Amino acid sequence: MTMVRRSAGSAGLLALAAVLAGCGMPGAPLPPSLHLPDPIADLTATRTGDQVELNWTMTKKDTDKLLLKGSVPVRVCRKEDGDSVCSQAGELNLPPGGEGSFTETLPQPLAAGSPRGLTYYVELRNRNGRSAGQSNGAMVVAGQAPGAVDGFAAEVRKDGVVLRWSAGTPETAVRLHRRLLRAAPVAKTQHGPLSTAPEPIDQNLLVEADRQNPGKALDRSIHFGELYEYEAQRVTRVKVDGAAMELDGAFTQPVRVDAADIFPPAPPTGLAAVALTSENGGPPAIDLSWQANTEVDLAGYIVYRREGTGEWQRISPQQPVVGPAFHDAHVEPARTYTYAVSAVDQSGHESLRSAPTDETVPSP
Repeated sequence: MTMVRRSAGSAGLLALAAVLAGCGMPGAPLPPSLHLPDPIADLTATRTGDQVELNWTMTKKDTDKLLLKGSVPVRVCRKEDGDSVCSQAGELNLPPGGEGSFTETLPQPLAAGSPRGLTYYVELRNRNGRSAGQSNGAMVVAGQAPGAVDGFAAEVRKDGVVLRWSAGTPETAVRLHRRLLRAAPVAKTQHGPLSTAPEPIDQNLLVEADRQNPGKALDRSIHFGELYEYEAQRVTRVKVDGAAMELDGAFTQPVRVDAADIFPPAPPTGLAAVALTSENGGPPAIDLSWQANTEVDLAGYIVYRREGTGEWQRISPQQPVVGPAFHDAHVEPARTYTYAVSAVDQSGHESLRSAPTDETVPSP
């Protein structure tokens, strides 16, 4: 019995010791945080002429998952293919969590010579200058960029915007960049689930070198009533380490185009006239028909008539005729009438008249 009591007492002391160890007793010390910012993983680089622009997203936390506070020192470096050292391109300080960017003009040795790879890296550091590593690499093409586009101009026509420039070397294409500066008002009928998607703010068109028709392009996708801005740059396709890449020249100065709709519709075609007499079951009349116009902003048609060499008279109502047909009930037997039709758009621009056609009302 005595031995059993001592065993129970020992077990109680051990349990008490375990409780004391879990409550207030210090554990293993944690290493202090170095506050190393997480490396950048979304670095991108573009070269335009001799300018290189980098973009990335600044990290919010360090490698210990703690929020970064204050500005973060950023080092930018670049490395040519085959080099072991990443040469410094610049340093800056940026707040965590925002958008980061860096632009530099390439040094002359990098902006000359044959095409070759040039890779940029961004490195975030702590206050002691230590880093958790470089970002992903973002490559551009070093070497001589194609020359600038000369003589760039734009002209609005009924079928779109005509863009012209001086022809360059046969192997270079031309990229046209279009930016929408002012959109046309949207009609109430264009809202709702069946409405068309809004026009993109920025669009690019790559015009391949054309020996037969150099230095010209037609942008048919414009919308009248809107303000656009165009720029152009030459593009050379090169291979770097077996990969196809582009070496882009500098953009031209922007050219603004106010796409005002000052163009009337096309004249209607296919005008035909057929006389109706009392034998058809009514008073004499002449029915007119023609081919419908295809302009999207068409408002309707205007019908004209004359006799002999007299003046043209408008015989259709004040509001344009909607469909490609008209019934002239104000005719007399045994008389010949000449007709012509014009088209009018929603801005009030009227086309030239169609080719005329004659019809004689038979005698009773």
